[in-house]
Formats: sequence, structure tokens, C-alpha cells
Amino acid sequence: MRRCLGLLAGLIVACSTPANAASIFELNFWLSGPRYDALVPLCDDGSVLTQISSKFGHKEAEYWASNLEIVGIDRIREVAFRPWRGAPQAIPRRFCNGVVRISDGRRHAIHYSILESSGWLGVGWGVEWCVVGLDRNWAYNPSCRMARP
Repeated sequence: MRRCLGLLAGLIVACSTPANAASIFELNFWLSGPRYDALVPLCDDGSVLTQISSKFGHKEAEYWASNLEIVGIDRIREVAFRPWRGAPQAIPRRFCNGVVRISDGRRHAIHYSILESSGWLGVGWGVEWCVVGLDRNWAYNPSCRMARP
């Protein structure tokens, strides 16, 4: 008990001392900003399509109690790559669209983008996607317009 009170008192004293300004070595003024290589997979890359299908199935099962899955993605085409010419420091993105075949037999348009440095913990590439008509939480509303360039 006495040990806990000592630790608590030490913590109070440490938190009550004023903070000092950053030293010259702690300042980041020599950093020039993010450097991107613009290396993102193509729209029809198998790993991209697999990731979209997997995440779609997980989202449907986990959040919407649905057994819908993506059976296939057809008519894939690139819409734009790094469309923001005036912003060279923007994260490189490849915008794509296509048509998905869902396990219920229906077809829906899909819009997705592949982003550099947006994988888990910022390592590798990541994918943002939206299936028109199945954006149930309206994250890219209206009609997945916010998923396009």
C-alpha cells in the first residue's frame, strides 16, 4: 500500500511540472514531407480484387447480417491515376470501376481506389471501395459518388 502511494505521489509531481519547449534536435524543420513512389497495383490485379471481395463479404456478414458475397468483378477499367496535378504531395491513388456479380445473382457498379501507403499501419497499399446500391451506411453517398475522383 505504501509503495502504491509513493508511485501515485511521484506521478502527481511529474505531471505537475511545466512542459519545456522542444529542443533544436526535436524540431522537424529539416523534414521535407512525404515522399511517394507512386507504386500502386493495377486495377485488375488479383490481390486487389481478392481484398475487395474479402472485405465486402466480411462487412456484409459482420455489420448487416447478410450472406452476400462478391462472385466476380467484370469490365474493370482505370478511370484516373493521380488526378490532382496541382498537389504533388497528395497520396497517389488509382481510381477504377467495374461491375460486380453478387451471390444473389444481381449486378452492381463498383467504384474503388488503390492508395499508396494506406495498408495496415501505413505499410503497403490499401483499397477503398463502394458497391452502388449496397453502400448501406452511406459512407460514399450519393450512389457511391464520393468514391470516384
